[in-house]
Amino acid sequence: MAIRQKLRRCWLVATCLLLSACAAPPERGWRADNGNGTFTNPIFYDEFSDPDVIRVGDWFYMTGTTMHAMPGLPVLRSRDLVNWEFVSYAAPRLDAGPAYRLEGGQSAYGRGIWAPSLRYHAGTFYIFTNVNGRATQVYSASDPRGPWRHHEMRRGLHDLSVLFDDDGRTYAVWGHQEMHIAQLNADLTDIVAGTERVLFGKADGMGEGAHFYKIDGRYFILSANYAGGFRMPAARADHVYGPYEVNRAISQDEGFGLVRGYRLASFDPPFRITPPDPASRDGTALHQGGIVLTPAGEWWGFSMMDYNSVGRLLGLSPITWQDGWPYFGLPGNLGRNPRTWVKPKTAATVPASVPFERNDDFNGPLKPVWQWNHAPDDGRWSLTERPGYLRLQALPATSFWQARNSLTQRAIGPVSTPTVVLDAAGLLPGGTAGLALLLLPYATLGVERDEAGLAIVLFDQARNRRSTVRIAATRVWLRAHCDFLTEQATFSYSLDGRHFEPVGEPFTMVFQLKTFQGVRYALFSYSTTPSVAGHADFDSVDVQQPHPRGLMRPIPLGRTIRLRAHAGSTGLAVDGSRLALASAAPFQVIDMGSGRVALRSGQGHVTVERTGQMVLRSGAPGTAATFQWMETPTGELLLMSLATNRYLRADAASGTVSADSAGPVPDGSDGSRFVWSE
Repeated sequence: MAIRQKLRRCWLVATCLLLSACAAPPERGWRADNGNGTFTNPIFYDEFSDPDVIRVGDWFYMTGTTMHAMPGLPVLRSRDLVNWEFVSYAAPRLDAGPAYRLEGGQSAYGRGIWAPSLRYHAGTFYIFTNVNGRATQVYSASDPRGPWRHHEMRRGLHDLSVLFDDDGRTYAVWGHQEMHIAQLNADLTDIVAGTERVLFGKADGMGEGAHFYKIDGRYFILSANYAGGFRMPAARADHVYGPYEVNRAISQDEGFGLVRGYRLASFDPPFRITPPDPASRDGTALHQGGIVLTPAGEWWGFSMMDYNSVGRLLGLSPITWQDGWPYFGLPGNLGRNPRTWVKPKTAATVPASVPFERNDDFNGPLKPVWQWNHAPDDGRWSLTERPGYLRLQALPATSFWQARNSLTQRAIGPVSTPTVVLDAAGLLPGGTAGLALLLLPYATLGVERDEAGLAIVLFDQARNRRSTVRIAATRVWLRAHCDFLTEQATFSYSLDGRHFEPVGEPFTMVFQLKTFQGVRYALFSYSTTPSVAGHADFDSVDVQQPHPRGLMRPIPLGRTIRLRAHAGSTGLAVDGSRLALASAAPFQVIDMGSGRVALRSGQGHVTVERTGQMVLRSGAPGTAATFQWMETPTGELLLMSLATNRYLRADAASGTVSADSAGPVPDGSDGSRFVWSE
């Protein structure tokens, strides 16, 4: 009897272990929609650079830069600017010569499709975009799902933006610091002779990345300028050719408190990497973007920010018109932007959604999340030779950097862990395949075959170091754990999918402008010999995310907490009827809806006076006692007063608390960061 019971227990344990190993955990992807009527920036926690957004009817459409990744120019749509769905790629393939095919030792890293201008006119969608070494490319379609037509203009217009004016003429604005304007001809192939003018000189402060609009009869140009610090200048005029008045900053220094991370100071080995710089106020600031009007009559701004090694991310901002200028931000705090805010108004509730599904078992066509690193050799990869697997032939290459047919997807933050299941049985000597972090310098975790058999190999290009583990199995699990807040990645492998062994040292991920892309997760297969070294079969890719929402910790509604100033040991305390910095006192968190709270102590609520000072007031909490609860990207608490649209601030020098901070700065010196505990 005892033996049978013991056997039964063993069988139950084994069954549970098997089920836990086989059951695929649900995919958890970053969603900007918090489910309570608010959203948290970034809209996507993966790269979407140089965005352009338009509205057609009740739908918003967006596209952005894709450089050398193919297919290119993704077209997304949304009804609320927060929840987006994938529609199509306007550019299925970009093949502008051997460099775009990684042939002859050439590459197109840092080149390709960039800074697109998305427009709609007379029933047609247009995307005007730059391609290095070529004239401006024009894609057009009557339906954003395609098919997209394509033609090339007769000249290139750097960072152009196009305006279809209401008098039937079409204009383009383009250039870097010295910005030009010209009328385009009817077939959009060239500028009209004699219409080109210089609008701004280098000293006028207008930068690049123009977004050109006509609003209530006036012409507006928004741009990005990094000279003297990232910011968004704007210009306006009553006539299309000006004269234009320039506002040097409608958005400035808004990086949500994120510290400028590691940067690559040299593109060639030995690589020189500079450390994070908390003193930089603009290293991650919102800069290049534009504005759009909703059906409900609200203006919203969109722009990108350099979010360190994960890449350039998309931010959404409420727009406040003041003195005829569209400022990013809220009244009383113009130019700064809340990381969490109420969603745009819509006629109907829009369900939370994400445009891409990141996991793939390769049982169907490639999902839209995937893009090839340069133009692929379509005869050397397959989803049908072995159904349920992606097969990549091991084509000759000098390194992973030059390997053809590497399949990539944008890495996603703030933390994510891709796990790849690989069958390496088809590799021949000289063949190598696996999972890579594509950036410069890069890291590869793969399986190599030589005359002695198979080995797990981690190559760290920054250190020029290989870590090797011999294996007998051909089926392996390869994993990279990527923390984009610390910018550190660690690697591990498994031979059974359950027990993972670490390999190598932590790898520093770096933001760099060699590729003009953030980190990409890549599946690769190549040969270090002059001939094809067999093939690799990829069974699945799973990307897990432990922090897929705008808050790393849920709001402790109805509970009692203490608030400690992040920079010290003191916290929010009560001194009679006023608030002060001392030993942190308990406060009850009252739900005010839409991610907003009131803080109660005894019979009083923390209230902001017109001076910005903090007091306790009895009675039901109103606007002056309501705070938008949000976090910095690294998880510290921010409380933004709805009375001032500024943040609760602890001043350690004076021992006072006020609600007058414009927002967190990277080094934390503004005092707006708090840590809460129950």
